[in-house]
Parts: sequence; C-alpha cells; structure tokens
Amino acid sequence: MARKWAAAAVGVYLISAAFMYWYLFYGGSGAIPSGLKGTAADPATFLNGRELLLSEQYSKIRNFIFFLSTPYEWLFYFLVLISGLSRVFERWAISSSKWKALQTAVYLFWLSLLSFAVSFPFDYVSYAYSKRYNISTQSFSSWMKDNIIDFWVSFGTMFILAGVIYWLMKKSAKKWWLYAWLLSIPFSLFMMFVQPVIIDPLYNDFYPLKDKNLETKILAMAQKAHIPTDHVYEVNMAKKTNSLNAYVTGIGSNSRIVLWDTTLKKLNDKEIMFIMAHEMGHYVEKHIYYGIAGYLVLTFAGLWLIAKLMDFMVRKRGKLLQLSDVSSLRSLPLFLLLAGVLLFASSPLTNYASRYQETRADQYAMKMTHDKNSAVKTFQELTRAGLSEVNPPLLVKWFRYTHPAMLDRITTASQYKK
Repeated sequence: MARKWAAAAVGVYLISAAFMYWYLFYGGSGAIPSGLKGTAADPATFLNGRELLLSEQYSKIRNFIFFLSTPYEWLFYFLVLISGLSRVFERWAISSSKWKALQTAVYLFWLSLLSFAVSFPFDYVSYAYSKRYNISTQSFSSWMKDNIIDFWVSFGTMFILAGVIYWLMKKSAKKWWLYAWLLSIPFSLFMMFVQPVIIDPLYNDFYPLKDKNLETKILAMAQKAHIPTDHVYEVNMAKKTNSLNAYVTGIGSNSRIVLWDTTLKKLNDKEIMFIMAHEMGHYVEKHIYYGIAGYLVLTFAGLWLIAKLMDFMVRKRGKLLQLSDVSSLRSLPLFLLLAGVLLFASSPLTNYASRYQETRADQYAMKMTHDKNSAVKTFQELTRAGLSEVNPPLLVKWFRYTHPAMLDRITTASQYKK
C-alpha cells in the first residue's frame, strides 16, 4: 500500500514538473503588448541583445526551479511519513532522554538534517545558475556559511514553535490551534523586533551610511514624511550579489532604513531618493500594520484548517501515514506538509495584496519626488541588475510576484503627471 502511494505521489510530482516546464518554456506568454513596444517599458529599449537573451533564459530557469522545489518539499514530508522515517526519528528521540524538550530537539535535528540534505541539490543548482548569469558574486564557502546559518536559525525557530505546539496538543486536543494562534502574536512581534539587530547581522555587516550628504537628504525626506528615524544603514552586499535593493525593517525602536551598497554604486542620488521615498510610502500608509493584521487572519484560518485536516487524515489514513495520534511528535511532517500546501495555495491572494501595497508605495514616491525620469531609470536598472522579466507569465505573477511587474511600474511612472 505504501509503495503504491509513494509511486503515485512521485508520478503526480513528475507530471506537475512536466507541465510547468512546458508552461514556462513554451506555453506561458511574457510578450510585450504591441501598444507598449518601443516605449520605456519595452526591455528592447534599455537592454542590449545579450541582456535580453540572458534575462529571458535566467527568468525561466529561476521560475522552473521554484515550481520544482516547492512541491518537492511536500513530496519529501509525505515520503518521510509513509516510509516510517518519522517514526524512527521519534524512537531515537525518546530513547535519547526522558526530557520532552530534549526529545523534541533530537527529533527536529534528524528531520532538519535530512531535509537539508535532500533540498541541497535544488539550492546548489539555484546558486550555480545565479553565478553563471552573474547575479551572485558569492564564493562557495561564503554561500555554504549562509546555508549553515540558515539551518541553525531555522532549527532554533522550529524548536520553539514545535515544542509549544505539541505541548498544547497534549494539553488541549480540540483547541490547541487557537492557543497556538494567540501565542503566535507576541512571538511574531518579538521576531520582527529582533530581526534587524540579531538575525540579519548573522549574514551581513550593517553600518551607518557612509555618504553623509545622501544621508542628510534621506533623513530630511523622512522628517517631511513624519518618520521617526535618525540613521540610515548600509549593508555590504556587493560580495554576494549584483542585484539592487533597499528596505525598511523592524518595528519600534529597532526599525531601520537599509540600503544595499550595490544600490549606492549603480544608482545616482535622485534614483536612490526615489527608492527611499517608496520605502517611506510603506511607513506612511501603515502597510506594516495591515500586513500584521492580514498575517494574523491567515494564521488563524491556517491553524484551524491544519488542525481539522490533521485529525481527518490521521483518522482516515493513520495506518498509511504511520500515525495513531495527532499529538505524537512524528506527526510534525504532516503539519509541515499541510502548512506548505496552504501557504502556496494562499500565495496568489497574499501576493496580490503585496502588489497593491507596492503600487501604493510607488504612487507615494512619485508624489514625493515628482521625478518620473528617475523612477523609470530606477525600474530599468533594477531589471538589468536582476535579469528580471518585465512581463512574467500569469502563473509566475500569481505565485511568485510580491511586486508589480516592471512593465506596469515603468508604464505607470512614464505616464505620471504632477
């Protein structure tokens, strides 16, 4: 029985992979509308022939890796369950100690280590292609260091989450999901607070912006927007990537305006000021609070659904999954499988909301700077640096794009009037 289900799962995965290959390389259209050809939004007007070719190739490869690796993770968790590996890990954990916390740590270590090993090929292929297309400038040793940091940060976070959730399952079989949701609120806010000062510095060095003249301009704009900040931070990303970025992170006293050094090197002051105005637009329009509210609603619905689905699947397919009790630690792969599927299924909705907020931030930046030429140049340079698709296929936009397509952003900026 387990072999048949495993074969069926692998078959479904291969069929979905074949469909996505056809869609991305042959079926999905990313052509520029005829009415926009020759305009500033047409990549043929600001990319040379080689850049156009590389952009098309790299975008398709990157998207294909995403649509392969996402269901691959679900397949992994399913096979861990039906093969009995999860039960083996739980047995090792129980035999290692009488302390529940240590048992959770041992189980998570083996599950995380196996997950790291089976996902490594996708991670490496993605890294290798980013090096080949000159997006990544990171050495293999530096890349591996970041992966190891990722492993332990994820392990520590999951240890807290899994420990609390499975303790709640033991205490309240019916309402554990509600209590978990209530506890997730302060935990999420705490993680947002410590992210800029504890987690981010594990990967990169952050320091005050070296260009004090530019910092003065940015802080003056922040003051005009009533944003309480005294510093702008720079991060040394040039040793890792040629892409450009800037962002506002953290909440409360730990909120930061951050610029990648690649952005500072490739854009002029006017273009950087447009990016900063965009980031400030998120603050002014309170997008972080809307984001938190949306996250809480989706988490509430997601945990409720996971609880119902886990009960149903253990009741109906417990023998296949080798699970007799939802509160058993070996059911964690089922929890992660359902969470991954639900996150993917909800991504068109969450990405749509994110694109709306990014559009609003673009509009705010235009009103703040009244500089559509710098806006257009910024979007064009972002496209060039990241070899991005100006007009991605529909499924890519739905499931991957948290920002509007560059076709839309450039067109809107070009048509802006004071």
